[in-house]
Order: sequence, then structure tokens, then C-alpha cells
Amino acid sequence: MSKIAIITDTDTSLPNDLAAANGIRQVSQNIHFGQEVFLSNVDLDDKKLFERIDREGKLPKTAAPAPGKFAEAFQAAFASGAEQIICLCVSSTVSATYNVAVMARELMPDRDISVIDTQSLSMGQGFMALVAAEAVQAGATKDEAVAQALDLRGRTFVFGALSTLKYIAMSGRVGHLAAGLATLLDVKPILAMKNGKLDMLEKIRTRRKAWERVVELTVQTTQGKSIERAAMLHVCALDQAQQLEGLFRERLALPEKLIYAELTPGLSVHTGSGLVGISFVVRK
Repeated sequence: MSKIAIITDTDTSLPNDLAAANGIRQVSQNIHFGQEVFLSNVDLDDKKLFERIDREGKLPKTAAPAPGKFAEAFQAAFASGAEQIICLCVSSTVSATYNVAVMARELMPDRDISVIDTQSLSMGQGFMALVAAEAVQAGATKDEAVAQALDLRGRTFVFGALSTLKYIAMSGRVGHLAAGLATLLDVKPILAMKNGKLDMLEKIRTRRKAWERVVELTVQTTQGKSIERAAMLHVCALDQAQQLEGLFRERLALPEKLIYAELTPGLSVHTGSGLVGISFVVRK
């Protein structure tokens, strides 16, 4: 094992097998259905999450891991031979996870642990964790690996198209009447990562036009530069994400190998089932 361990949380949207292959440990976000607590990407994936939401007609609550969960991850890394830890957390503007990880670090004042607020989420955060892991595997120091991860932040973007406002209506963020009218009009909101969170950018009529707009926004954002890394994101919508990839490849030179990533319950509960989108890193 490397002397530098990479730890993050499940809001990266990193597939478990990809994280494991790169030696990245993930601390799960908590999903609360009443008194029942489930671990994101362990007990609960997007499919199981929305099966239960649709059955019960209400959304669960999400919560950051307890400090003890990060402390356990830190201790496990040290027990496996690590001497230093880089912990890359979901944006502090959307979650208390970063603050919780800092609390866990303070429980080990004699250990070399860097806790980073990525100011990102989903695969924007996931790519930062992957780059840090790759840097460490290539022999980088801890500071060099952190610098390489942070270098991605200003070059990483996320765009997505919601399938429905049904789930946002459940959260109370839009009224049920407004959501119902939007459904009748086939309105598909476009999301973008801004200031470390997913914000509604535009509202587009019809799914096809929404997908085309996501492609157009990606083309505009790259400004003629190549795409270094990319991941197709989805919530219970793998087939649709594959169709969207086809639209992208008609307009852009995407990397030959893409990551396909479920958003994961800590994030997907806020967007709803059916979301498709892309996260990508623009080359310098």
C-alpha cells in the first residue's frame, strides 16, 4: 500500500469498483427514512432509494457521516500502512461533511492528515480524488498530490437534465401545482454546478431539447479545448445516459473510455430519478 492514503465521501459518485481499483476509501453519507438509517452506496443505491420513495411517496433526509466514521477510515488507513492521508470532501456549501472530517482529524493531532474542501461534488469531486490517487501512485508527495487535485477544480464542470419535478415537489422546493404544470408542459430543468452546488440553470421544453442543450452548454464551455476526462452521470437511467453519450460524440471528441456513474443517494435524493448528465475536465 502507498504511504499516502486517499479518503473521500460517497458524494463523489465514484463507482465502488473504480474507487477500490485506485485505493480510494469512501465514507458513506447517511440516508434517513424516519428512524431507519442507511449508508449511501453500501446499503442503498439509487435504484433501491427511488423504489422506496415511490412506494412511500416521501423523500428521506440526508446527513453527513458522524466524525467517528471518518476517524474509523483514518485509523484503518494507518493500520494498513499509510503514514499520511489526503481527505477530499464534498463542497462545504452543500454538506457538513468537510467540517465533520476536520473534527475527526482533530481527534488525531499527532497524525499527518490533510482535509480538503473540494468545493465540488459528484464526479467533479470524484475526478479530484482519482487525480490525487494517480499522483500518489506515480510517486508524488502529499502536497504535490493535493496541488494536482486542486488544479482540476477550475477546469471541471457538471451539467445535467432533470427528468421530472416530481421529486423536487416532494422536497417542498417547488409547489406541487407548479410541478404538475411543468410535467404537463414537458419542462425539463437543466442543472449546472455553480459555486460548489447544483443549481437550476434553465428550463427547457421536451427531453430531447434538454439533452441537446446540455450538449450545447458543454461545447460552449470547452471553448475549443479538448476534454481530458469525462463521466456520464445518471439516476436510474443508464439507457438514457448511453443515448446522451451518442449525442455528445456527434459534437465533441470525448475520451474513448468514459466513466458511467450513478449520482448516488446522498445527491440523487435532491434531483430525482431519471436525471442524465455529464461531468468533464477541460484540458489546460
